[in-house]
Amino acid sequence: MFMGEKILIVDDEKEIADLLGLYLENDGYSVYKCSSGAEALCLIESMKFDLAVLDVMLPDMDGFSICRKLREQYFFPVIMLTAKVGDADKIMGLTIGADDYITKPFNPLEVVARVKTQLRRYVRYNALSASTELEPVQEYDIRGLLINKDMRKCMLYGKEISLTPLEFSILWYLCEHRGKVVSSEELFEQVWGEKYLNSNNTVMAHIGRLREKLGEPSKHPKIVKTVWGVGYTVE
Repeated sequence: MFMGEKILIVDDEKEIADLLGLYLENDGYSVYKCSSGAEALCLIESMKFDLAVLDVMLPDMDGFSICRKLREQYFFPVIMLTAKVGDADKIMGLTIGADDYITKPFNPLEVVARVKTQLRRYVRYNALSASTELEPVQEYDIRGLLINKDMRKCMLYGKEISLTPLEFSILWYLCEHRGKVVSSEELFEQVWGEKYLNSNNTVMAHIGRLREKLGEPSKHPKIVKTVWGVGYTVE
């Protein structure tokens, strides 16, 4: 694990940003803090960040809008912070491309642990993408969907679809197990590498975002189908 990664904290509550920044800096990270969405977007354009922690509620724009804007061209991990306890904000954040979600008040040590987990995944993905010792090109061509593992590219009817590393891994795993119904538990444990909890909505949120990018109707998708009570499948 390389230390010194640049972490951006976007939160208008100075005490929270300073506390979180202190813990991250003590762990060896370079921390940059800002209190508004406009300032954050400007900073992101001028610097290369490895991860961002975004508060949902900001004075000029919400964290969802910032995350949505980021995902147009950046793929570094994003962790959302919110004071709301309900699942609606969590699902919203994950659907628009956030990688994790933490509810206030939080234990700073938990946030540091989550940051480390997301950075490990990101570094592992980049190492795979940059590797020159890969097997010959592997790809699936399914009814207009072309997904290439070596090039980490996804095309739909000749048009490239921009997927996050997690979205690509989900789609690849489903294509790799084409014709088989993959449970949410299996998908989560294979893609995220963590133990699945029954109350976990992460898979559902990412499937929803993936379908949106593929232009699939939620009720009658043609590529990634839901088998109710069982899981997901690519036929």
